[in-house]
Amino acid sequence: MGSSPSPGTVKVRHMPAWLIISIGYLLGSIPSAYIAGQIVRGGDIRQMGDENSGAANAWHVLGPKAGFLVGIIDAGKGALAVLIAQASDMSAAVVMFTGAAAVIGHNWPVFLGFRGGRGVSTTIGVLAVTVTLPLLILAVPALAALLIKRNVTLACAILFAPLSLVGWWVSTPGVFIVYSIALPCLVGFTHFLRTRPRVVHVD
Repeated sequence: MGSSPSPGTVKVRHMPAWLIISIGYLLGSIPSAYIAGQIVRGGDIRQMGDENSGAANAWHVLGPKAGFLVGIIDAGKGALAVLIAQASDMSAAVVMFTGAAAVIGHNWPVFLGFRGGRGVSTTIGVLAVTVTLPLLILAVPALAALLIKRNVTLACAILFAPLSLVGWWVSTPGVFIVYSIALPCLVGFTHFLRTRPRVVHVD
């Protein structure tokens, strides 16, 4: 837990923090749902379903197999960004900024004109590396809610809402407890931006 590489991790030295954070953003910008939409339906997934380029929309409009694969890839983007920062011996702050950059890249990807998804899966990938134990504890009830209720919003609430409390319970460092609150807030903020009513001005 934290920014120290795990035993056996290959260390990547002599890379500046800005480059690591930029790599995180570019990883997050990989448009897996968009690519899946082009392959499966031959169209832009941002013009289908709820118009988000993410795993949940891919599940609904492209099918469970495509949605599951997109979710795994999106989570992997976040996890890989953090692992690269950890392997580069970066400080905890840079590790967290890199993870956040991956989520920002997913939500506002440079490859898609800065219009992507909400960042749920990528956030899960980032938190799986930075607050591993608390996330694993809550993953069980969250997954159960998803399978039983088929409700992504409910599953996310179960996973994210008590995450900081569980982190405190298992003695997670305070800076990562704050991070476990801030990153899901970014997801919520993106959801708000994408779902707020569009105001039409009539002259």
